[in-house]
Amino acid sequence: MTFNNLTITGTGSYLPSNVLASREIDARLGWPTGDCESRFGIASRHVASPEETSSMMAAKAALAAMEMAGCKPADLDMILGACGVMEQPIPSTAALVQERLGLGHSGIPAFDVNATCLSFLQALDLAAMQIHLGRARRVLVFSSDIASVGLDWDQPEAAAIFGDGAAAVIVEAGGEGAILAHDFQTYSYARDACVLAAGGTRVNPARGIEQGQDRFQMDGAKAFKIASRYLPRFLSSLLSKARVRIDEVDCVVPHQASALSVSHAMRNLRLRPDRVIDIFARIGNQIAASIPTALDHAVRSGRLGRGDTALLIGTSAGISVGGMMVRF
Repeated sequence: MTFNNLTITGTGSYLPSNVLASREIDARLGWPTGDCESRFGIASRHVASPEETSSMMAAKAALAAMEMAGCKPADLDMILGACGVMEQPIPSTAALVQERLGLGHSGIPAFDVNATCLSFLQALDLAAMQIHLGRARRVLVFSSDIASVGLDWDQPEAAAIFGDGAAAVIVEAGGEGAILAHDFQTYSYARDACVLAAGGTRVNPARGIEQGQDRFQMDGAKAFKIASRYLPRFLSSLLSKARVRIDEVDCVVPHQASALSVSHAMRNLRLRPDRVIDIFARIGNQIAASIPTALDHAVRSGRLGRGDTALLIGTSAGISVGGMMVRF
């Protein structure tokens, strides 16, 4: 379904002040200097301090987005949290962000949407529906993830590439923007490719947590294989729904899952490198914050301008593939 007459009026992002260079990862793993960057294509990533909580980073990103949009917290009608991992199970991260923005007595709806790495796309689609139905006129959508707290350094393939950060957008009724198409597919037979077992009702401190269950476990080869199987057909369908040819897309904003996944997408989907936002080397995989951080970079660097068409696309644990065509 196409949603016309709604516009992303502001984007913002926040990166923790602490930068972890790949040479420091080499030292931690006992590898030769340069090995991490050579293996995984990552030069650095950001690591949140204890004070830089998910809600704190999200609020900073939200304020940056509101500054671009020319609005203030009191102008919001709804807040949608779209984190891959919540700050705490209850209440929602969106509620925590509402309070940080000084809206604790406002009563505006604030709740979370979770689709792991693709949470932002699902929340953005929900925001568009709320605006289309007249339930809101201005919606804040944010993603904020701290991957560093759940990494298993016995599995360097995952531990080396994940970074922390937050990003947000303001979506408003009116304007020349639109969501031209959106799709999301899940193939749960591969659900064990990316797992964080602890934190829910099945594996929790009250019942005891076995070693490794509180750390993120990933079979990168399996996740990549499954995603690669479905992504080309998925993209073809999405382009058809949007009535846009791949050569007409002005900017491609992929989930920064890995250096391999971004380069594979450019090569196999025949995407021009100058149109693809690739910032993986300096920020790593930020889970759900990955796509909106790359989107903010595209806007602020001038690579995505008003009236341009942007393809937001990626994969997530599940395994799911998702995408959205946006007229910015």
